[in-house]
Amino acid sequence: MSERFTHFDEDGKAVMVDVGAKADTQRLAVARGEIRMREATLRRILDRTVEKGDVLGIARVAGILAAKQTSSLIPLCHPLMLNAVTLDFFPHPGEGRVEIEARVKVGGKTGVEMEALTAVSVAALTIYDMCKAVDKEMVIGAIRLLEKHGGKSGSFVRGAAEQE
Repeated sequence: MSERFTHFDEDGKAVMVDVGAKADTQRLAVARGEIRMREATLRRILDRTVEKGDVLGIARVAGILAAKQTSSLIPLCHPLMLNAVTLDFFPHPGEGRVEIEARVKVGGKTGVEMEALTAVSVAALTIYDMCKAVDKEMVIGAIRLLEKHGGKSGSFVRGAAEQE
């Protein structure tokens, strides 16, 4: 792992990294997060009785749109032509939480970690927005990169170093 931050020049000024000389490779990033809520709120989401509509369906579309807009939100991210974005939701009845997982793929010169993390974040915020009328105490958290593949730095899988 590099010991220096790549988004600063030798004078400490913020820069957008020059990826022009890098080779295109197939890249994948997987991120996950969660939103915790009252059990009654989760039941309404699963029963599709939230007045604003299909909460998880709308959150899925919001997450996909967010991944596509990451470079507009994060100042030094490169705009990317994404190949695929998928979002999956893993409800945990009895625990009052929904896990959110985003998988983002691109063939390009730079990774898609930020796009996957942004997709999870916006999907969680969308769930919050759609359910806040009945549950203002929801908590969004544990947003993290699970894995990334491709590029010069190779693969990263969370916890893999602990298993070696």
